[in-house]
Formats: sequence, structure tokens, C-alpha cells
Amino acid sequence: MQSVKEFMEAPVSSFTGSEVTKKLMEEAIISRYGRAELKNLDCYHTMRTFHSWVKLGFKVRKGEKAFKSITYIEVKDSAGNVIRKIKRPCFLFYYKQIEPISKTV
Repeated sequence: MQSVKEFMEAPVSSFTGSEVTKKLMEEAIISRYGRAELKNLDCYHTMRTFHSWVKLGFKVRKGEKAFKSITYIEVKDSAGNVIRKIKRPCFLFYYKQIEPISKTV
């Protein structure tokens, strides 16, 4: 598994900087790993979707449960004005829940 420093140098995730999402993830990390683990939480690098981890060459370990968050999809009219927002669930995995994908020949 990579070190925290290596995750920090990886490409940035699609996290948009929502304070609500960050607060939800902080509470989830505290409940699952303890308050000391907050120092490693960086929603831009250490918290990603399943597919985002796969693109980086990692898989989620068997039996790991996702952290549930929410995201909003904007629906726009033909002029580009937002006419409504749709709330959608988003399932994230923390860097402690993954392992490198093994290359078998």
C-alpha cells in the first residue's frame, strides 16, 4: 500500500470542496477509525469512489463498507440556467480500505 505522502501526490479527485461532505466524512472517519485518523483525511486525495481507485491501480478490499455521502446534479435549461438540483448518493472509500491490484500473468 502507498504511503499517505504518495496519495497526496496522486491526481486530485472530483471532490468539489463541499463543507457538508467534508463534515460527513470527518464524522464517519472518527466513528470507524478514531479521532487520531483525521490528520490523514484529505477529501481531495484519500477519499475516492470505487472507480476512481481502480483508475489509480487499486481495488477495495473484500468486505469493506463504503462511506455514504451525497452529491447534487444540476439540471440546466437550453440557456444554461440551473432549473433544479437532483440529490444523488455517492459511495466513497478511504485509503485504508484499498490495496494494489495484483497483476497476474
